Amino acid sequence: MSSLINRPKSELSREELEQLEEFEFKHGPMSLINDSMIAKTPVIISLRNNHKIIARVKAFDKHCNMVLENVKELWTEKNKDKVINKERFISKLFLRGDSVIIVLKAPIS
Repeated sequence: MSSLINRPKSELSREELEQLEEFEFKHGPMSLINDSMIAKTPVIISLRNNHKIIARVKAFDKHCNMVLENVKELWTEKNKDKVINKERFISKLFLRGDSVIIVLKAPIS
């Protein structure tokens, strides 16, 4: 596998590119998302709009686009003198990857 990692992607065949992508999904930064998808465990996702999502990952791609289920979205709204915590439940959600800041394993409660 190290021979594939060190070679430029333009020199790799289609099969080698698929092997490299599969290896990166299993051993790279995307492994957290992949593992939680396989185990059906929840993740916490921090978004660019300062919202947080707790959900189970149904599917994802290399751009961090995700299909999520059992989604709980949390955020705060500020009025003149007080902060209000808000939340909502969404059964299924497509999340575009460019809004994702970080993905973490949710603690099991």
